[in-house]
Amino acid sequence: MVRHTMPLETITVTVPEDAVETFEAALLTGCDTIGLFLDESTALWRLEGVRQVGTGDANLTAAIALANAVSGLGVAVERAAIEADGWISRTYNSFPEQSIGRRFLVRGEHLARSPAAGRIMLKLNAGAAFGSGEHNSTRGCLLALEQVAYRRPRRILDLGAGSGILAMAAAALLHRPVLAIDIDPWSVRVTRENATANDLRRLVRPKLSNGWGNPALRGPFDLVFANILARPLCTMAKDLAGNLAPGGTAILAGLLSCQVRWVLAAHRRNGLHLERLIRQGSWTTIVLRKPNGGLASGPC
Repeated sequence: MVRHTMPLETITVTVPEDAVETFEAALLTGCDTIGLFLDESTALWRLEGVRQVGTGDANLTAAIALANAVSGLGVAVERAAIEADGWISRTYNSFPEQSIGRRFLVRGEHLARSPAAGRIMLKLNAGAAFGSGEHNSTRGCLLALEQVAYRRPRRILDLGAGSGILAMAAAALLHRPVLAIDIDPWSVRVTRENATANDLRRLVRPKLSNGWGNPALRGPFDLVFANILARPLCTMAKDLAGNLAPGGTAILAGLLSCQVRWVLAAHRRNGLHLERLIRQGSWTTIVLRKPNGGLASGPC
């Protein structure tokens, strides 16, 4: 186990959904890891960063001030000292082995190796990046993947890869290369490390990109995962539809059930058809299909 010699602290802000990306970028200027947690009773997101005390204080303070100015909010920053070993232990204890669907087993790299009969085992760093299989949006995507795997998609994209769990699951199940992109350089690094640890480095190809801005994202793709948030999903609906192959499948997640109509309407206007909804608690995964006849015109 790696032990930190420097004291650690958490930096916490609570913001509405439309400010999540702004404040996540601010925290990334000074934090090593960031967790995102939704309070379903208030619809507010808690962003919790972990960092070494005193590292990059000036940059972090300036970035949070800029985020407040851009968002028009006056978000207060909470700081709390934590013991390094206590944080590691807490992270490990909150990440037990998980069987998901009929095919997948997600296991923290801190757990002892043992056979996973009949299942694809995915090893993950317990605290490295968003996407460990614990969250119902990730579970919904894995269940959806099982249901559409029979189509044998050839070109696969994981948009907003996080830890790389969905890219690795698709690569391991389908034996196809998967392009895994994220706006966060840390997530790109973690995806690469996780793919190597799972012997999938040859198939999982992490890249840095802000949405569909990278030329490498030009379709058509047969299968696209987008486990992000409702607002960016709507914003990118036209790009997704335009880069999805005729007959292709899109798996959208990161949505509360109350947001499904909004996201679904944006994609229907761009010619995609609803195939199924997968509900996991308060979260819903949308599975969409592009007609074989191509894309119907319409604005996002």
